[in-house]
Amino acid sequence: MDLLAELAQLNPDPALLDGVKMLIREAQTKDLKIQKLTLELAYLKRLSFGVKSEAFTAEQKSLFEDDTDQDLAAIAAELETPVPETQPRTPRIRAGRQPLPEHLERIEVRHEPETCTCGQCQSKLVKIGEDISEQLDIEPAKFFVIKHIRPQYACRRCETVTAAPVDPAVIDGGMAAPGLLAWVATSKYLDHLPLYRLEQIAARQQVTLARSTLSEWIGRIGFALQPLADRLAELLHQRPSLHADETPVQQLDPGKGKTKRAYLWAYRSNDLDGGPSMIVFDYQTSRSGKHAAAFLEGWCGTLMVDDYSGYKALFAAGLAEQACWAHARRKFFDLDSGTPKGHPVAAEILTRIARLYVIEAQTRESTREERKALRKKESIPELQQLHERLTEIRQKAAPGYGLAKACDYLLRRLESFVRYAETGDLPIDNNPVENAIRPIALGKKNWLFAGSERAGKRAAAIQSLLATAKLNGIEPTAWLKSTLEKLPTCLNSRIDELLPIKH
Repeated sequence: MDLLAELAQLNPDPALLDGVKMLIREAQTKDLKIQKLTLELAYLKRLSFGVKSEAFTAEQKSLFEDDTDQDLAAIAAELETPVPETQPRTPRIRAGRQPLPEHLERIEVRHEPETCTCGQCQSKLVKIGEDISEQLDIEPAKFFVIKHIRPQYACRRCETVTAAPVDPAVIDGGMAAPGLLAWVATSKYLDHLPLYRLEQIAARQQVTLARSTLSEWIGRIGFALQPLADRLAELLHQRPSLHADETPVQQLDPGKGKTKRAYLWAYRSNDLDGGPSMIVFDYQTSRSGKHAAAFLEGWCGTLMVDDYSGYKALFAAGLAEQACWAHARRKFFDLDSGTPKGHPVAAEILTRIARLYVIEAQTRESTREERKALRKKESIPELQQLHERLTEIRQKAAPGYGLAKACDYLLRRLESFVRYAETGDLPIDNNPVENAIRPIALGKKNWLFAGSERAGKRAAAIQSLLATAKLNGIEPTAWLKSTLEKLPTCLNSRIDELLPIKH
């Protein structure tokens, strides 16, 4: 029996009862506010000082307690069953040093004994075998000069001179060979080294590469590669579903002597639709949804995004919205990790979401049809049960606070969260594009800001090509060197052959 019920039995003065009710409501409101502030403080502490991984801690319960008990019983039964002697044993996988990659060049160094005669009887030694061991070595960036020699031949009768023509180049008459240009570009945009560090690396080998010269090379490389980046965006628009996300970057604002915020928008292909992997970065001066609308103009399909309002106009115009389960999970993870002893309801929802990911892991090598069948059989029932449980929790949760907000995030866009399970070719979350954006954060700490909007767009074009090369397992520096060699003479009709995708 609660306090109000006990007071009602005493028939107190109505004014006194109303006063008690008001005090109780105020206390409940304060408790909820304290809970909210405690969760926010714990979240900010975790971001600043804690581990940012959202994996279950060791203290949390097993993912599937019932399944674990069943597995233990099955294992016990298997151990009790004698194994026939004729059955071959599974070879034991031993930990240890892995073999060195086969594709690397092998430089043989032979170590012969000091003498070919026996040290005891002086007889001639006979070779009976070899002891071979391998070590991995590296040669740091090595500068060298390519000396082009074009002999000139004259015809005495015609009084003409003939020589081999100078090959077209991205930078006509420049001192930088394609290999050097590729190294500068990948060092800046893939390894996130600012140009002054490249200047220092060259200086250690007594090579003078002025920062102004490096900047000029980057500008010309960006201009030369822009048609490839544009073509990559055209091919991306042909895909039926895309990931999208955005991240802030700083841009120099010369008029005010400081920086202003700009945004790098990222659009990535869906790996489950069967086409080659692609990612295109689009540099814009703001986070306005008009930039996404401009990039996706004329495109129809399913767009995987977070709950940012800038995308809402696209869905109102006809694009199909798909929500990210990693974002939904994060809401409950923050609630659980922000509670000193853990939040049992949030932990339960985390377990249910984890089951969805376990099902997805089983379909990693499946065909589209097989994945769709398994999702229909296992994911759809899990989602239905999760919906029922969320609805039940939401009815009891105090509005405006942690648990209610986490439930509302899912329930408000439930159709978008369920959409992936109704198909065999839509992903469960937006992690692929977030993983592609993550290196940008490292770059921002090194090069700090973009010097201008033009510089930002140039960086976006180069990063699009280099990141796409990585997604397709193509070594970016080697690809860029080869592309810079071929680009000056490549016909527009054959530009697709230069793209860093698997054809």
